[in-house]
Amino acid sequence: MKVNGKTVSLEEPVKLKDFLLSSGYDLPRIAVELNGTIVPRASYDEVMLSPEDTLEIVSFVGGG
Repeated sequence: MKVNGKTVSLEEPVKLKDFLLSSGYDLPRIAVELNGTIVPRASYDEVMLSPEDTLEIVSFVGGG
């Protein structure tokens, strides 16, 4: 699987939410694109990832 342009080993299908949490992402502060489509946050627990997928994860940063 590709995550932000880097290859990540994915041994078996996993829920998007579980992958994000195990990777240390703060769910309320990110946006996720899976294979070119934005994934609604409410769907993170339903979407299954596979080794062929491509993820782009963007973090929101506050500032002034």
